Amino acid sequence: MSLKLNSSGGGSVTVQEPTTASNRTLSIPDATTTVVGTDATQTLSNKTFSGATTFGTASMAEPSGSAPLYSARAWVNFNGTGTVAIRASGNVSSITDLGTGIYQINLSTSMTDANYSVCGLVGDANRVASNGINAAYFGITSRNSANTLTDSDTVTAAAFR
Repeated sequence: MSLKLNSSGGGSVTVQEPTTASNRTLSIPDATTTVVGTDATQTLSNKTFSGATTFGTASMAEPSGSAPLYSARAWVNFNGTGTVAIRASGNVSSITDLGTGIYQINLSTSMTDANYSVCGLVGDANRVASNGINAAYFGITSRNSANTLTDSDTVTAAAFR
């Protein structure tokens, strides 16, 4: 089945689901088209987007190759010296300073479990390591070249699932 609409103005089109299970592809060639969900949350789920795509104000370039693309579920950039202060973050509610060079990153929205990956960098130390992971938070440590815990003025971390 094919449906072609010609329009010189604004408006909306509703596409009803087919009565049989089949490959359902909706091609929208206009780069300024808005796709909106129809449930109470206006959420699109389990959808595949191809090409360059924009979500809100964030643009995602078209990936090359066939490997899947995974976004960070949480990320943070903070000052780990003195009074710990978040510079910028996503899905991070706060940082807990557990002592020299030991930080706990608390998530705004918990993960479903502790089976996720964490990576991080520290600006003025030589080593960063995981210091425990659970659904609500993850920890990292910062160590110098002598393997001594040390505070860092720039700490970054991200969680992927």
